[in-house]
Amino acid sequence: MEGMTKENMMNYNVNEKGYYGEFGGAFIPEMLYPNVEELRQNYLKVMAEPDFKKEFDQLLKDYVGRPSPLYFAKRLSEKYNTKIYLKREDLNHTGAHKINNTIGQILMAKRLGKTRIIAETGAGQHGVATATVCALMGLECIVYMGEIDIARQAPNVARMKMLGATVVPALSGSRTLKDATNEAIRDWINNPVNTHYIIGSAIGPHPYPDMVTRFQSVISEEIKWQLKEQIGRENPDYVVACIGGGSNAAGTYYHYLHEPDVKIIAVEAAGLGVDSGESAATSVLGHEGVIHGCKTLLMQTKDGQITEPYSISAGLDYPGVGPMHAHLCKTGRAEFMSITDDQAMNAGLDLCKLEGIIPAIESSHALAIFEERTFKPDDVVVVSLSGRGDKDLQNYIEYFKI
Repeated sequence: MEGMTKENMMNYNVNEKGYYGEFGGAFIPEMLYPNVEELRQNYLKVMAEPDFKKEFDQLLKDYVGRPSPLYFAKRLSEKYNTKIYLKREDLNHTGAHKINNTIGQILMAKRLGKTRIIAETGAGQHGVATATVCALMGLECIVYMGEIDIARQAPNVARMKMLGATVVPALSGSRTLKDATNEAIRDWINNPVNTHYIIGSAIGPHPYPDMVTRFQSVISEEIKWQLKEQIGRENPDYVVACIGGGSNAAGTYYHYLHEPDVKIIAVEAAGLGVDSGESAATSVLGHEGVIHGCKTLLMQTKDGQITEPYSISAGLDYPGVGPMHAHLCKTGRAEFMSITDDQAMNAGLDLCKLEGIIPAIESSHALAIFEERTFKPDDVVVVSLSGRGDKDLQNYIEYFKI
């Protein structure tokens, strides 16, 4: 990236055809075309309406509790001899970044006259965030969730039910996020007129990756003025986020994509190790393919069958990565790192003991990079702390035998 000017840099945003470089697009069954097309024709128009912006900003402020703090982690910084700032998405209402996008999409659905909302969820945070905004707006909510994820994320399942959502288990395949997504798409095909599908990640057919990224871009928008306030400059040296499908990462990177002096680090789940056969490190193991409506990097066999991903974190065991991130990977704009279960769990416990913050296991992956690579003492490294660890307590208890 050295010596690149803004003029000759690549474009990392979506183009008018719905592609990031060679990734993206809308690969959908004929029956879904009207739904996706309706959204594509309207999403930018709706988002630009003053009334929409006003309602979105007001809810982020008064309901979600934004801006989320940008916290200088003093003891963590001392340990790794660099300057680590945590963007505290864990402090949002519902405990993660997911709510930023569901607020935006529920307002979009209402303006498009939809009365029924469906969603998929892995770790349960997106399901909770969707159930939350449906309760807020009085809309019917159906959440599809893999049977295995239902078992390992029981507190979030209870939350969804308390919020009035119907939780439908996905019983096919690996019974995790990929399968929940398949079920949600089936539902949408069967209920095209009254239903809006709130996708929780920067994945899916265009315009979803771009729409989700724009709703999440409030994260980097805040980082810019918060850093300016704290250290006198808007740009950190590094922005870091964990990546499954990649919505918290997309939001963390968005306003820095075309700032060549800001380096981007994307942290994937290596599971039991990149070569173990039990991993979700798409940048290393993935090849170009189509999943859930878009062309992206995807873990698959030689004959194109999707490989089952694995990670201790329910939010990162997705076999693909959003098309924007595939583009960032392919062009070298982002550095991808793969972190194992063990590294992530230990980094999570470290944050608990050094800063009094219990992170989601997803976020712990991003924190684990400090054991893996060295930063300069005056580097400013902003890490997206995408969620809090309440939902993962059982995992932490079992792992550390607490």
